[in-house]
Amino acid sequence: MKPIILASSSPRRKGLLKMIGLPFKTVESKFKEVMDISLEPHELAKKLSLGKAREVAKNFPNAIIIAADTFIVCDGEYLSKVHDNKEAKEMLKKLSGKAHKVITGFTIMDTQTNKILTKSQETKVYFKKLTNDEINAYVASGEPIEKAGAYAIQGLGSMLVEKIEGDYFNIVGLPIFTLVESLKQFGINALSSR
Repeated sequence: MKPIILASSSPRRKGLLKMIGLPFKTVESKFKEVMDISLEPHELAKKLSLGKAREVAKNFPNAIIIAADTFIVCDGEYLSKVHDNKEAKEMLKKLSGKAHKVITGFTIMDTQTNKILTKSQETKVYFKKLTNDEINAYVASGEPIEKAGAYAIQGLGSMLVEKIEGDYFNIVGLPIFTLVESLKQFGINALSSR
């Protein structure tokens, strides 16, 4: 099997690929993400994941590259990672009591054959109405920083979510079912490669 490269520094994506038992190594993509809001959300997610994959692929002439990008759309606004507590509080107030979409675009690339597959997945997340105390306590935990939408559903952020519609793992950072099915087109069967 060709080496699999996860073009990401995300510990969540790394954890998801480990969970399904794929042998891989991680290489952070230096691709400069630009949130081009003129693009429809699914097109933007696919474009960003493709850019990340292409940037890493330059250094691996015979490998399978997996890259992804996740962001949130709420009331038509594109929300990505927050970088400080102030941004986190503002974003959590926006999401409070509302439904939002988590969109992940992913790209699989065979650098030897130049075969490329790019897809996107959407999961709807319903937040409970948050009090200021709940927002402040969650932000004080440090968990929202560097997370799309300022929360981590797999951590303390799970207490903010009333329900979801769609793939849970998509919210974490990779739509596992769709990714695994897509990898079969590249000759990789995750279940039998364990």
